[in-house]
This record gives sequence, C-alpha cells and structure tokens, in this order.
Amino acid sequence: MKALILVGGFGTRLRPLTLSVPKPLVDFANKPMILHQIEALKAIGVTEVVLAINYQPKIMQNFLKEFEKKLDIKITCSQETEPLGTAGPLALARDILRDDSGEPFFVLNSDVICDYPLKELILFHKSHGGEASIMVTKVDEPSKYGVVVMEEATGRVEKFVEKPKAFVGNKINAGIYLLNPSVLDRIQLRPTSIEKEVFPSIAAEKQLHAMVLPGFWMDIGQPRDYITGLRLYLDSLRKISSPDLAVGHHILGNVLIDESAVIGDGCLIGPDVAIGPGCVIESGVRLSRCSIMRGVRVKNHACISSSIVGWHSTVGRWARVENMSILGEDVHVGDEVYSNGGVVLPHKEIKSSILEPEIVM
Repeated sequence: MKALILVGGFGTRLRPLTLSVPKPLVDFANKPMILHQIEALKAIGVTEVVLAINYQPKIMQNFLKEFEKKLDIKITCSQETEPLGTAGPLALARDILRDDSGEPFFVLNSDVICDYPLKELILFHKSHGGEASIMVTKVDEPSKYGVVVMEEATGRVEKFVEKPKAFVGNKINAGIYLLNPSVLDRIQLRPTSIEKEVFPSIAAEKQLHAMVLPGFWMDIGQPRDYITGLRLYLDSLRKISSPDLAVGHHILGNVLIDESAVIGDGCLIGPDVAIGPGCVIESGVRLSRCSIMRGVRVKNHACISSSIVGWHSTVGRWARVENMSILGEDVHVGDEVYSNGGVVLPHKEIKSSILEPEIVM
C-alpha cells in the first residue's frame, strides 16, 4: 500500500519554530511530527510514503534519507512549484500513487496527531465498497469548523456544511482518508481543495463514507493546540501503560523524558511535559504542560509552564517562562527574567522581562 502526506506550506502558525525547520520536522513528544505518521503507516503495511511539499524541500529530503533506512520504508518527495491546495498534490503524484495493484491509498494531513486507527479504516473501507473513506472526529464547538453530515447507521456522507450557524452535527473532517485510485481521475493538476471540491462531488454520488475516529485527535498546527495535543498524546500512552512514561518521586502525571536528558535534584516535573534528547534540567526546576526540545538547558530553580522551548535554548536561574511563551531555536533567557507569552525569534538573548504577550524580533 501507498500513502501521501500533505506537508504543504510555511507553518506560519508555529513560528518561530518553523523558521528553523519545516513544520513536519518540528519535534512533538520528542520526535518530528511527521515521524508519528510514517511509523503508524509502516506498522500497518504501507511500503511507500509520498510527501507533498512546497517549502524547504532539501531539508525534508535530507531528513528523510536517514529515516528511510531506519524504518525500511520508501519515502519519496513530490515537490510543488506552486501551492496546489489539498487535492492538487494528489494529481501531481498521480503516477506514483497509481499502480497495477488497484489498492486504495492513504492521504493524511501532516498536522494531525491521534492513535491512527488505520487498520480499522481499511476494514471500514472494504465493508462499504464505496470510492472513498474519511475519518471524522467529534468536537464540542462544531460552529468553528466544516461539519460532516452523515447517516449514523451506514456512515454514508450526505453533505458538508461550513461553519454552521444552526446545529447540523458535531463531526468534523479529521484529515485522514483512504481513497480508491479512481478518485485521482476526479482531480485536475491545479490548486484544488479536496474538502470543498472533490469530496462533495463524491458524496453527491453516494460514494463517500465516514468513520468516527476512536480515541483522541488534535490538529497541532498552532502553539495552544500543540500543548493540548501533547496532553492528549501522553494520556493515550498512560492508557496503554507505556513504558516510555517517566516514573519517580519528582514526576507528576504524564511525562516523557529522553534517556539522554539529565535531571537535577529537587525538580518537580509534570504534568504533560516532554523533555528531549541532550537536555540538562538543573536542580530545583519546575516544569508543567511544556515541551523542552533537544539540547535545552534549564538552569537552577527556573519555572516553565504552558510553553515551548526550542532547540539548544537556555532558560536562566530563577527565570519564569509561561502563558504560551514560544522560544525559537538558540534563545537565551537571562537569570530572573520573566516571559509572559513572549514569542521569541531564533538566536536572541532576552535580558529583560516580557510582561505582556509580544513578539521579540
């Protein structure tokens, strides 16, 4: 089987992290976002993954060469010369996705984190015999999204309603699809939306079915959702009693610590924290609801909450970083400095406190 991952654009919502690497290579729970998806695809027998990219292709290709060998899966890049939306990339990769087997192929949005029940989606797709299957997830506020209206008994999709004013349902597109090769004949090589153009026409012919995603789901393409997604992901590890979760008297709730990280005395870590490779957490540090990426040093008695600290940054002694502060790569926060929602671009030194949320160029 094959799969295409829609890698797409510039990742502006996750800046300043995406000023250093393309968004799919930003670490989430101690490994690049896209690796969660590629590993899930490999686990159910996918042999080739196509990445639809239009930004920093060289960085992507170099990274993927390394993981092609590690995972023993073929990874190819399909490079757009102009943004092609969410359907155009399928037309661009048509010759790679279509083969003699006639098997369906997966399409995933690269921002989506979940349990990836891909095996269940294959069984669902075979059971209804239609042309396309999409995963949907239930949300509390459907008015913020495009809602998928479907027959509960069969899963057949009736229509899509964009940001409905009145309640029509609470299921939204989860960004994971399984499509028959015939869907490729419906897509022209031009900027096209799979959600607004392709799926409605398949639904009109009663060939589109939706499966409700079990477990958690999050689009982690922006900082607040990234932090929420980390909580949900770590909670899913807890439910399966994953040995990856840290244990100890200094751990509170669900915490992921890379084995190469060094943790000092008297720290309190958690809940919902990921500490990456090569990090040094000095004595008396307090961490909660945060992502500490590779090579970061957090000095004595610093406190970090609800924030993301980018690669090779330093947080000074008694410093406090909170309220969705995002530190880009190689940012150095001075001793006793306070950051209240500061978004700091790479390679900066912060010597005075950021009292209100602002971007530090």
